[in-house]
Amino acid sequence: MNKYELAIILNANLEDELLKEEVEKVHAIIARFGGLIDKIDDWGKRKLAYEINKQTEGFYSFITFTSDGDAPSKMEDRLRIMENLLRFLIIRQED
Repeated sequence: MNKYELAIILNANLEDELLKEEVEKVHAIIARFGGLIDKIDDWGKRKLAYEINKQTEGFYSFITFTSDGDAPSKMEDRLRIMENLLRFLIIRQED
């Protein structure tokens, strides 16, 4: 099992309920591929460094999880098709 960190930026125009649903979808994707969430760090709404899809702000969240080595590539396929997810990045953490 490897440790990973998933950074996501969600659309800032989402209402609170839709935002929670999108975050829950990401958590479900992690769980679907055998990942166990260790820590969730929500940063809230922040200004983007550059404009993405005509958006200047986004909701930032960082999720630390453990999973098998092939899970991140499978998760990326699912994360790419989420409409309200502006950007994501999965990084393997060193032990």
